[in-house]
Amino acid sequence: MTRIAALGAGRMGRGIGQVFAYAGYRVDVLDFKARTPAESGTLLAAAHAEIGANLALLRDFGVLDEAQRQAILGRVRVRPLEEAPAALGRADFVFEGVTETLAAKRDALARACALARPDAIVASTTSSLLADELAALVPAPGRFINAHFLNPAYLIPLVEVSPARSTAQATFDAVKALLESAGKVVVRCAPSPGFIVPRLQAAAMNEAARLVEEGVATPEDIDRAVRAGFGPRYTAMGMCEFIDYGGLDVLYYAAKSMARALDAPRYAPPAIVERLMREGKRGAREGEGLHDWRGRDLGAYQRELVGRFVRLFAQLKLLPPPGAADRLDQTEP
Repeated sequence: MTRIAALGAGRMGRGIGQVFAYAGYRVDVLDFKARTPAESGTLLAAAHAEIGANLALLRDFGVLDEAQRQAILGRVRVRPLEEAPAALGRADFVFEGVTETLAAKRDALARACALARPDAIVASTTSSLLADELAALVPAPGRFINAHFLNPAYLIPLVEVSPARSTAQATFDAVKALLESAGKVVVRCAPSPGFIVPRLQAAAMNEAARLVEEGVATPEDIDRAVRAGFGPRYTAMGMCEFIDYGGLDVLYYAAKSMARALDAPRYAPPAIVERLMREGKRGAREGEGLHDWRGRDLGAYQRELVGRFVRLFAQLKLLPPPGAADRLDQTEP
C-alpha cells in the first residue's frame, strides 16, 4: 500500500494527513522539530485533536458517519521526531510542510532525504518559494516537485503543482495521480512567485482594501458584493473563460478607462490583451481569445453556462423564486 509522510505537525501537515487518510491512505504526520517530551506530547495531542475535530464537523454536516470518522482517524498517525527514520524509510511520498523560510526548508529537506528511500518522491507545499530553488536542495532532484495546497487543505479541492526544471515527468504524473485519487483538482504552473491563486487573490484583496481606504464602500458592502457577485461569477466561470465570453474588447476598454480615471497604471491591459486585440482575436465571438473556441457550439455552451449559474445560486440560496414581488403590497395608491 502507498505510504505517505507529512513533514511538520502544524496546520499544513495536519491538513495533508487528513486529506490522504480520508482518501484511504495510511499517513504519518511527523513533528520534525526537536522538542522536550512534554512539548512534543502537547503538540502531537493538539494535532490529533484538530484532525478529529475537523472530521467531527464533516460528520455533523452529514458528509460521513462516526464509523467512517474513526476509520479515517485510524489511518493517520501523528509521530514524534524519534519515529521519523521508520516513517520516512517506508514512505513513497514525502510532503514537506515546515515553516515558510528557506533555512527551515533546507534543514528539513536535508534531514528527510537522508532518511527517506532514494526513490521516494519529495514534494514541498511552499506557498512562496520556487521549485527550482528547493529542488537544488534534494539529491536526485528529478524526484522533487512543489504541491501547493490551499488552506484548509482538507476542504479546498485545488492543488497547484509546480515542477522544477529538473523535475522528471514521471514525478509530476505520479503526484498528479496521487492527488486526484484523493479527490483533488490539480493545475500545473511554472515556478513563479505567487503561483496562480495567491497571485490572483493578492491583486483582488489589495483592491478591496483600497476601496475601503478611498471610501468607495464599506467593508460590509464589499464583502456582500463578493459573496453575491464576484465570487459566484468566478465559481461558475473561470476568469479567462469570462474574459473571452464577454469579449476581450470589454476588458481592454474598461481597463484603459480605469487606468486613466484612477491614474493607476496597474489597471492597464497587459501585452497579451493588446496583441489579441490587434489580431482580432477578441474571444468566443471570433473563435479565438485566451481560449480556442473554434468548433465550439456556442448555443450549447451558453445553455451549459446558465445551468451552472442556476445550480450555484440555488445552492447559495441566492436564486429568487418567480413572483417574489407578489409578496409585497402592490395596491395602487
